[in-house]
Amino acid sequence: MADSSKKMQIVFASAECAPFVKTGGLGDVAGSLPAALVRAGAEVIVMVPKYATIKDEYKAQMEHFSDFYVSLGWRNEYCGLEKLEHDGVTYMFIDNERYFARDYPYGFFDDGERFAFFSKAITESLQHLPAGFECDILHCNDWQTALAPVFLREFYQGLPLYDRVKTVFSIHNVAFQGQFSDTVMEDILGVAHIPAAASQLRCDACSINYMLGALRYADAITTVSPTYANEIQTPEFGEGLDGVLRERSYALQGILNGIDVEGFDPATDKRIAANYTVEDRSGKAVCKAKLQEELGLEVRDDRPLMVMVTRLTRQKGMDLVMYALDRILAGGVQVAVLGTGDRDYEDGLRYFQDKYPGTMAARIEFDPALSQRMYAAADMFLMPSKFEPCGLSQIIAMRYGTLPIVRETGGLKDTVIPYNEFTGEGTGFSFSNFNGDEMGDAVFRAARLFWDNRDAWNQLVTQAMSQDFSWTRSADKYLDLYFFMHPEIERPAAVVDEPEAVAEPEPKAEEKPVEAEPVKAELEVKAEAAPEAKAEVKPAAKPAVKKTTTRKTTAKKATTTKAAATKTTATKTTTTRKRTTAAAKKAAEAEAAPEVKAEVAEAKPATKAPEKTTAKKTTTTAKKTTAAKKTTASKSTTTKAATTKSAAKPAAKVEETPAEPKAEATVETKPAAKTATRKRTTTAKKATTKAAAPMAEAKVDAKPAAAKKEPKAEVKAKPEPTKETSVSPAAPAEKKAPSKKTSVRKATATRKRR
Repeated sequence: MADSSKKMQIVFASAECAPFVKTGGLGDVAGSLPAALVRAGAEVIVMVPKYATIKDEYKAQMEHFSDFYVSLGWRNEYCGLEKLEHDGVTYMFIDNERYFARDYPYGFFDDGERFAFFSKAITESLQHLPAGFECDILHCNDWQTALAPVFLREFYQGLPLYDRVKTVFSIHNVAFQGQFSDTVMEDILGVAHIPAAASQLRCDACSINYMLGALRYADAITTVSPTYANEIQTPEFGEGLDGVLRERSYALQGILNGIDVEGFDPATDKRIAANYTVEDRSGKAVCKAKLQEELGLEVRDDRPLMVMVTRLTRQKGMDLVMYALDRILAGGVQVAVLGTGDRDYEDGLRYFQDKYPGTMAARIEFDPALSQRMYAAADMFLMPSKFEPCGLSQIIAMRYGTLPIVRETGGLKDTVIPYNEFTGEGTGFSFSNFNGDEMGDAVFRAARLFWDNRDAWNQLVTQAMSQDFSWTRSADKYLDLYFFMHPEIERPAAVVDEPEAVAEPEPKAEEKPVEAEPVKAELEVKAEAAPEAKAEVKPAAKPAVKKTTTRKTTAKKATTTKAAATKTTATKTTTTRKRTTAAAKKAAEAEAAPEVKAEVAEAKPATKAPEKTTAKKTTTTAKKTTAAKKTTASKSTTTKAATTKSAAKPAAKVEETPAEPKAEATVETKPAAKTATRKRTTTAKKATTKAAAPMAEAKVDAKPAAAKKEPKAEVKAKPEPTKETSVSPAAPAEKKAPSKKTSVRKATATRKRR
């Protein structure tokens, strides 16, 4: 039984978290995803190291919550928990000055020990959380927290508090795995005496891999985009872990990152020169002019401005940029780059800045405020990464109406829809291969659209700005995973019920069109009166049919349809030829046919009423006109099809609506003609259900208008094909076999007499 009173309680562990400490995308995720989970109804505690670099304003808000000692190999290390509430999320900072009181989060000789302590402190802290908080999900991120699932399983499994804890491990960049000498297994981790742990952490003869341990011990694995989840299972992108990722592919899924849509909002951002919205983008032109002036570029609105905000590394595609930049700048595209990284790339950018003054600007620095102004001012954003797990820059660029030019890899492929010049679809531009010429071509595709078709360009900008990249969507998918791992916890109805409510009507919608197709085909062959008849017949036909059809049709359809269809076809064709031959003789009596039609038409409106009354009226009408029908039946039917299609339709309905009673009445007055008609009707009905009816009916059309119209009307009248088809065969089934043969003989005899 699901527990409706308990909320999902999550501990989210990360080595960095905005706004306290951030060096890359991991900080953005840890700063935004927990808040989105809280808004969705979960309870979340975020665990982060208490770095010395955290601003004093945040440190002043922290309160000492608890302290204890953590065993790490032969050590017992102090661990304090400092609690802070921020934007509805509870943060617990792991305090140990020996490990974390440093001027930068990473890059020290003892990082293996520092983050082994952090992982052990996370698992130990689960028994020191606020009252009422029992961890259901321990969500770890990247190699710095990768040992937590290992410690949980090896040192804490079997303790009641830990039995309910399920572990999720998220890969933000598989290239950074945390590889260290295998001496740390005994000295720091204390798992050398545990064969399973020692073997599963080892990546070669003398090294261990923290991330490898998480991939083998975690209950579920996620990464930051669906495409990246597929890529890391290949040798090209797996960085040596593709084998274990393929082994655990059943536990791996990609969930796309989002961005803080309130923090990155051009309508309210105070860091940009002028605000603007999707509807009114005049402020963007102001931002562009201001940035061109600030960076020393020519202030021109007719030249596209392309920017990069990135680390200057090969992974970010800087090799391609260096290769194609000369061509791009010479082609009239302005370029501005902000970032730091490898010295060769920094020097190369400075060279192009000197070569193309007024067209190229390089800012070799880290300046978050300037990056924001560049997102808002640019026309295009270049991101030609060699690999990109998710990437946030292209998403931020689209939010500010700057069209991204990306390589189709990882999250770049999942977030940017390439422009289609024929349909106008898209949110940016892309290229496939890690190739400088392809990148240059993509840049000039964008530039030509900017120069030659400003309307299409503006539409593309509108589409890019309208995309939903909020964390709400991502949080829903993470919650899907959490609740799958804890089915005993009931998910809030608002989240679960909406998709189900939408899903149920779809099958009904699909059934109706399928039934309507044959009807449409018949309508083309026949008169326009049929739609009206169809609408009126439906109410009458449904109640009578529903109770009797299902049982009878199932057996009869399967066994009879094929044989009946073949025989009836033959009967129809022979009778049609004979009656058509006699058409010339009957032409003189064509005037009598309208009168008969008129009588039948009068009975028609009554047909739309309930079936019992209709049956009586039709039977009476049939008896009154028996004499006339014998001499003119075939004439009238032929005349009906040839002269007036609309008049013929009512007649079809008279025979169609009554089910069993009508069949009996018809047999008394005119067995041969009526029985034949019945057989054709039944077969046509069954054939119509299979979607072959339109063609079969078209053949019948030439002669027996009444027979033809019956199937058509029945198909129209029935939203549920099975039910109506079965009504006709119910009573006359036994009579049909003989009647088919007799009808042919009698019809032939009638012609000869005449």
